[in-house]
Amino acid sequence: MSGKGGVGKSSITANIASCLADRGYKVGILDADLNGPSIGHLLGVGNDLKLETKNDGIEPGNGYQGIKIMSMDMLLKSEDTPVMWTEEADATAVWVSTMESTAIRELLADTNWGELDYLLIDMPPGSDRIDNIRSLIPELAGAVEITIPSMLSQHIVTKSITKNNKMGVPIIGLVENMATYVCPHCEKEGKLFAGDDVQKLTERKEIPYIGKIPFDTRVSQSKSGNLFYSEFKDSVTAKAIAETVDNIENFIKK
Repeated sequence: MSGKGGVGKSSITANIASCLADRGYKVGILDADLNGPSIGHLLGVGNDLKLETKNDGIEPGNGYQGIKIMSMDMLLKSEDTPVMWTEEADATAVWVSTMESTAIRELLADTNWGELDYLLIDMPPGSDRIDNIRSLIPELAGAVEITIPSMLSQHIVTKSITKNNKMGVPIIGLVENMATYVCPHCEKEGKLFAGDDVQKLTERKEIPYIGKIPFDTRVSQSKSGNLFYSEFKDSVTAKAIAETVDNIENFIKK
């Protein structure tokens, strides 16, 4: 999660899931970003999927590498259809928030996830939704905070970290995404953003620094359903993702 959009939360979530699945874990992803869902697209599961309902709940989409997915975009008529709540034009912010919380609860509780080793939740921008997730999953294993090196992103992710601390949500650590830029020709790394050292932020907030992931143009060029990690395992960026997953595993096993 992160307080800010555009830092690569969904892409990181999908590639962490890919790495975990590659290691033999049973993985599921709940896309909690109701208004901007993207997990289904990233893992090759779209709104053309016909969801099946059985006695024990809705069968999730089966994405790339067998990763189970539940996302709002799987329930919409087309990829261009926005989420529209009934009477939304006259609705108050509290009413809309209640409807969104109910939707997340149903997506989480009514899905037949089966046996999973990891259930990843791709959160929307902002820190307010963690209250709802915390109430639904009291024994939440932890949150992974994601930022980019820019000063604005670091400023906003600090608020998210503070919120999690106040809520009693364990913080697995912070991932610095787009930490550097990888040259597609020589694989040398260069600085992409101007900003303070992200590691200093983790030291100040007393949380682990668990990942430094370079930007690779092939991440955005990956086709739907073909995740970067599994396609380019020998790349600098994929190795950084693997190191991040190592740190997540170590935290969970404590």
